[in-house]
Amino acid sequence: MNIEQFLEEKVRSIVKDIWGVEPDTGQLQLQQTRKDFEGDITLVAFPLLKISHKSPEETCNAIGEKLVELHPEIKGFNVIKGFLNISLTPSYWVNTFNDVLSQKDFGFKAFNQTEDPIVIEFSSPNTNKPLHLGHIRNNLLGMSISRILEKSGKRVVKVNLVNDRGVHICKSMIAWMKFGNGETPQSSGKKGDLFVGNYYVRFDKEFKVQVEKLKAEGLSEEEAKVKAPILLEAQELLRKWEAKDPETIALWEKMNGWVYKGFDQTYSDLGITFDKTYYESQTYLLGKAEVAHGLSKGVFHKKDDGSVWIDLTADGLDEKLLLRADGTSVYITQDIGTAIQRYNEYHFQEHIYVVGNEQEYHFQVLKLIMKKLGYNWSDALYHLSYGMVLLPEGKMKSREGTVVDADDLMNEMVETARDMSNELGKLDDVDTSTTNQIIRMIGLGALKYFILKVDPKKNMTFNPKESIDFNGNTGPFIQYTHARIRSVIRKANEMGIIEGKTDNNISPNEKEVTLIKLIGKFPEAVQNSASEHNPALIANYAYELAKEYNQFYHDYSILKEENASTRLFRINLSTVVANTLKNAMWLLGIDVPEMM
Repeated sequence: MNIEQFLEEKVRSIVKDIWGVEPDTGQLQLQQTRKDFEGDITLVAFPLLKISHKSPEETCNAIGEKLVELHPEIKGFNVIKGFLNISLTPSYWVNTFNDVLSQKDFGFKAFNQTEDPIVIEFSSPNTNKPLHLGHIRNNLLGMSISRILEKSGKRVVKVNLVNDRGVHICKSMIAWMKFGNGETPQSSGKKGDLFVGNYYVRFDKEFKVQVEKLKAEGLSEEEAKVKAPILLEAQELLRKWEAKDPETIALWEKMNGWVYKGFDQTYSDLGITFDKTYYESQTYLLGKAEVAHGLSKGVFHKKDDGSVWIDLTADGLDEKLLLRADGTSVYITQDIGTAIQRYNEYHFQEHIYVVGNEQEYHFQVLKLIMKKLGYNWSDALYHLSYGMVLLPEGKMKSREGTVVDADDLMNEMVETARDMSNELGKLDDVDTSTTNQIIRMIGLGALKYFILKVDPKKNMTFNPKESIDFNGNTGPFIQYTHARIRSVIRKANEMGIIEGKTDNNISPNEKEVTLIKLIGKFPEAVQNSASEHNPALIANYAYELAKEYNQFYHDYSILKEENASTRLFRINLSTVVANTLKNAMWLLGIDVPEMM
């Protein structure tokens, strides 16, 4: 039970005792006492005046006097206008701390295996290009929110939908057929997804040359773009794929196989895992039967050219295409089908789509269509919308080959961490294998933290050098704090200091109480982050805890403290801070080293 819950229970009982009315939850407003006032927590009296029919000061004094009289944990109080500032005894804080110390995974809840899960779809790459910086944000958000929800007590199923079909895939295939000369990832020494992505870029280069040639022959730009021979070849290849032409299917499977091998390596390096992977080639037809069902119910309508639409203008949206005139499906048709498929598979309590904010309209439409089709679980569909990741030099473009490749970025981050570590000289006495592991943790931790500390809804600019700074709100700062504490614990063990329960008679100083309060807020941070689908709340919690601990470490001796009880308490406090930082960073997919 945290301090707010503890006091809410006591105040509720006192208000009912004094004035005969039990207050609603909304009438009991507790908040941290401002730093310029004495006290640990403040009760706002104004909502209770309807019950007390007294002045704010009289109401505060009546409640404060009863709290001190009835509860030995309350040391005292003071009243500032309508605010009751309550101070708790040192023993309350020690007891609270010992309770945390006794819990192995404080702040984490076990999930119920029998409850309906939350399905989270993220990553959703195209097999015509490697994962890039934008994908990194998607994958990190998806993986982190999966962990946060799971540790908030939810059962989670992580799924990936790979976009492995369509004309964009055929563009890479045509380019390889025309310009590849039988080259493979193995013969070129390139990672499979990067290898195929290069041919997607090669297609666009040739396409532009052909467009310019057609324009020189007198065609308009629009006509040239439609009639470029290489594009017509890609479209013909798609028709062959849809007709299941054996040669086309064989090439498609071979090139996708190269890409999947590359993806798997990137996912492994990023620490990304899935419980199930779906493929668009297997799901793109799923929604067509539902469209026919919607037509029969009058939810959809067919136009003269045979295309199928839904009119959502009465709902403040637009008309939306569901099937083209030639009977082929569009993305939303597939999403209708996969949503139904997944509900039938999992009976999810929530389905989260981690997709960029440019698709907000798409998911508004999807949710509304499912509702109109009569699926009562449509409100369980949730779009975790996130903003664009920019670089200091601007926006990336896949087809022009100006994206920041995920693998290159990870390698750059690790090498930057290596340079900074060499400069600081902190790992000079550590063996090479351990040094490489630590440097990798630092580099990837910097990348992940810098991206996840930003509210998902916001656009962000990723600055590699800024992200790896060992000071300030960065991953390496928090990792270093954890390593510093582990060093203290190792030295304590070498000194023969035996871990044990903190003596109830010690009196924590102000900074120690502040740390206990912050530690006590970890469960709340996990729950808030889960309910808001926002890992940034965990990232910023971890930073605040690390910052507060470093101030404590700077101001007070730990191992050199002469009083044995105080020394043991500070070692215990340091241990709990380290464990809490480790758990918080794990929620973000970040490892913390034992030394740095």
